[in-house]
Amino acid sequence: MGFGVFIHRSDSIYNDRPAEQYQFPRPYLRRVEACVGGWIIYYEPSKVNDTRGYYAVAKVQQIIPDPVTPDMYLALIEPGTYLDFVNPVPFNGPDGVVERGLLNDQGRISGRAQSAVRPISPSDFNRIIDLGLETNELLLSRVDETGTSPGFQDEQVPFEFEQSRDRVNYIGSRIVRDRIFRRIVLRAYDERCTITGLKLINGGGRAEVSAAHIRPVEANGPDVINNGIALSGTAHWMFDRGLISLSDDLEILISRQVNDLDSVQAFINKTGRALPPNRQFERPHPRFLKWHRDHCFKQ
Repeated sequence: MGFGVFIHRSDSIYNDRPAEQYQFPRPYLRRVEACVGGWIIYYEPSKVNDTRGYYAVAKVQQIIPDPVTPDMYLALIEPGTYLDFVNPVPFNGPDGVVERGLLNDQGRISGRAQSAVRPISPSDFNRIIDLGLETNELLLSRVDETGTSPGFQDEQVPFEFEQSRDRVNYIGSRIVRDRIFRRIVLRAYDERCTITGLKLINGGGRAEVSAAHIRPVEANGPDVINNGIALSGTAHWMFDRGLISLSDDLEILISRQVNDLDSVQAFINKTGRALPPNRQFERPHPRFLKWHRDHCFKQ
């Protein structure tokens, strides 16, 4: 079990669904096998318009042959482990290349940077997670029994793995994941309810909207931006109870079981459609919307 980097483009020709599966050819099989049971970081190349750089983390559960495409494989992501970063991390940070294992002996970027799947050191994993999820203030340095911080050369590698376990525990916390998911969704929707169009801020400066999963976590809904929408309290209550839903083109659907249709129609924004984020990859994905219509919406 090791850490890895998977390159994924938002315009990928591969059958990738980052929160669920990653398609790759046979030459990368051994590298992906080394990540089974471990965590990987998704990276979008700088050549992609509006690139996100290092943008998410997930855990590889298993590898299976692609049932559709010969000589291709699928790395299946463990349900509930995918998490978008609060802050996408650029390839080059303020202190230079953040994935320092890509540098050769001369300090230049090596050919490893072109590999679609590559191993990553615990120290690089820790650094990118800290930058992407703002964990520094929550992960305090450990001390040994003498009260001194580890970090001598002969203890560096095991200490890095100990730090990695701290970060993995952080990533796995439901409280932490909900907090991160809220920040990502509300930022994408500019803290505005997608149903009503209202952007209400309370006296404490906090937005009066919540981040709702379209497919709930309890039903294996992932913490991915396109499985989230920003909803005010009443809209969230109605969405969870299937009194409203969304079509694939974001038309707001109202259940026939609503007992005050006129009030609900006046409640939604004038366009009659959910107000989406500006960036395409942040918009609700049709497969999550279909799940909500099939399993929640009371037609």
